[in-house]
Amino acid sequence: MFDIEFRIHPVEPVFQPSLFDGGPAVGLAAIAPRSERITLQRGAWVELTRRWVQGSDQLFDHLLHVVPWRAERRRMYDRVLDVPRMVAFYEEHHELPDPALATIRGALSEHYHPELGEPFRTVGLCLYRHGKDSVAWHGDRIGRSRTQDTLVAVVSLGASRRFLLRPRGGGPSRSFELGRGDLFVMGGSCQRTWEHCVPKLAHAQGPRISVQLRP
Repeated sequence: MFDIEFRIHPVEPVFQPSLFDGGPAVGLAAIAPRSERITLQRGAWVELTRRWVQGSDQLFDHLLHVVPWRAERRRMYDRVLDVPRMVAFYEEHHELPDPALATIRGALSEHYHPELGEPFRTVGLCLYRHGKDSVAWHGDRIGRSRTQDTLVAVVSLGASRRFLLRPRGGGPSRSFELGRGDLFVMGGSCQRTWEHCVPKLAHAQGPRISVQLRP
């Protein structure tokens, strides 16, 4: 059993913008064609579009300073532990902290509607301030994804971090390096038959924001 406590803190991690990020305007490139989809075991698949968000450093910097980041503490039996990252969550009808997030959500909804059958609705944000911030192995088994195939899209902003996938129940893992503006989509049975994590690092290149979109 566990309980969750929330604390709101200002965050000022050090971030070095890229010289190759494409300028101050935030725009979107084409999503990788379905022919480049990576097929995994047991009906799961992933798609990776590098530098999908152009001008991603500007979006990162804005979100870093305007989002009311929450620090969570979870009670696990007889201990209260700090969750090693900061978070924010926006339901479908909440005002988003940057209009680019609405543009991203709309573009993904339009592109994947033929196979998803519904729009992306929620936007979750995680801030990894340094290499000690992480997320443990898990599958997003909430809502429809507990029993049916669905899609979860992740947009990475800021410094690169490793994103690992492994079959649920054991097996070799797959590693993806996700960084500035990359789009990573997990589909098919991925949330039910695979797990993913962002491991700790001894020396992170800088802070990272993960934007997760779910139907």
